[in-house]
Amino acid sequence: MTNRQLTADLAVVGTGVAGLSAALRAAELGLRVVALTKNTIEDGNTRWAQGGVAVVLPGSGDSVDAHVADTLAASAGLGDEAAARSILAAGPAAVSALRARGAVFDGSAGELEHTREGGHRAFRVIHAGGDATGAEIERALAGAAQSGQLPVLEGQSVTDVLRDDTGRVAGLALLGEALGTGVLRSRAVLLATGGLGQLYTVSTNADAATGDGLALALRAGAMTADLEFVQFHPTVLHLGAGSRGRQPLVTEAIRGEGAVLLDITGAPVMTGVHPLGALAPRDVVAAAITRRMAQTGSDHVLLDTTHLGSAELRRRFPTVHAVCVALGLDPAREPIPVAPAAHYQCGGVVTDTSGRSTVPGLYAAGEVARTGLHGANRLASNSLLEGLVVGTRAAEAVAADLAVSPRPGPPLPPCPLRLVGDRDAIQRSMSAHAGIGRDATGLAAAATVVRAAPWRRLRTPRDAEDAGLTLAAAAVLAAASARTETRGCHLRTDHPRTAARWQRSITVVLDDVGTPVVAQPMLVGGVA
Repeated sequence: MTNRQLTADLAVVGTGVAGLSAALRAAELGLRVVALTKNTIEDGNTRWAQGGVAVVLPGSGDSVDAHVADTLAASAGLGDEAAARSILAAGPAAVSALRARGAVFDGSAGELEHTREGGHRAFRVIHAGGDATGAEIERALAGAAQSGQLPVLEGQSVTDVLRDDTGRVAGLALLGEALGTGVLRSRAVLLATGGLGQLYTVSTNADAATGDGLALALRAGAMTADLEFVQFHPTVLHLGAGSRGRQPLVTEAIRGEGAVLLDITGAPVMTGVHPLGALAPRDVVAAAITRRMAQTGSDHVLLDTTHLGSAELRRRFPTVHAVCVALGLDPAREPIPVAPAAHYQCGGVVTDTSGRSTVPGLYAAGEVARTGLHGANRLASNSLLEGLVVGTRAAEAVAADLAVSPRPGPPLPPCPLRLVGDRDAIQRSMSAHAGIGRDATGLAAAATVVRAAPWRRLRTPRDAEDAGLTLAAAAVLAAASARTETRGCHLRTDHPRTAARWQRSITVVLDDVGTPVVAQPMLVGGVA
């Protein structure tokens, strides 16, 4: 235990869009805030987001009603309409606040540029730097944090959310460079750790996306839901057979500008599949690409962007263009090889639209949370907006709750042992059996790999990550095994139809021995 012990009103774990939005707002409200990240302040998933922020701005001719309708259509029957309306209606104010913190979006000050992405029936996605929206948002929020002298502990892993003997959050157990091994006493904790893309061999996610927040919440006794719905982005740059780790995203905004998906024979992939064609919801496009790859015996399809020309590609999609050119590919002259890859966890820690979880003092926002906005499949570019809105609201909820809540007692010590699986074995098994196309036999095989993990003490940050991945894998597999239907991102080859009886969320909690188990089903819109 280190001799140095910090105390805070709010400890924010994660420094992406949701975490920094929350930390900055909490500081404005006069709370003592500490933000922690296991890497650096800018090294998370937010900066890799290319597409933009889906928002209905005044004077656009669009409406919140239309945005809600598109969101619910993409959610495959599991979206919470009240949650969606609450979050999406708060979009304009959230974007204005972000711009006030220094974010610069494409277009003039009076009229921002809009584009269209998969599942949207209107041009409502604003962007920055062409296809570098996440990087611009992260730059602005990190800059605001640093200029405001917000305490940020970099290189600091969190191994447990600690509670007192009443079950209330009392702080965090730490393992890392900033404070070493120790405890941060805090009256409230906000998890904003992002997703779990590193469960798979190929992902669009940063290396840090190892399911940390989901594991922390489960071990703290929180309810989680919709974990089986792992969204695979349809168009990720294919780097060749055997490639591993984070792969460059090819934003679907390119398809919004007319790019066409073709198989390796040159035949269109999306013709006759969905009325929106290549701009169908992501689950539909990813599944169609996967089927076509199987039919043609290929490991990729092609995205034809040649109609845009070199100048427009450089102006509108500089990130994609630069990556292609660096690999010796000219997207103005030849199609881009793409394939689906793990992208976004639609479910997570069950919260209300202000980030409150089922554990007193524990909050969650961003990809790690399940507000009900996404349901069984996330509508493109709704995630950055959700992070901005719910992150800010969570800070306000913490301030309101702490004003009437008792101070927690001393934190109880956590269990010193964790299941720590072999990362490579888990990634290979999850990719083979829990990606696009799942069945009972494969899910059971993946679960066997996870159960083979040994119990160990956490000695390094890598151990903590691997423990988080192991628990996250077990939780996803529990939910995926229980849902015996195909819905949204969850495609069961042995149950190919959607079943009306499954129009409810599956919740997962830990049992008394620390195993993820399916708990009480949730109706859409609330707990049954």
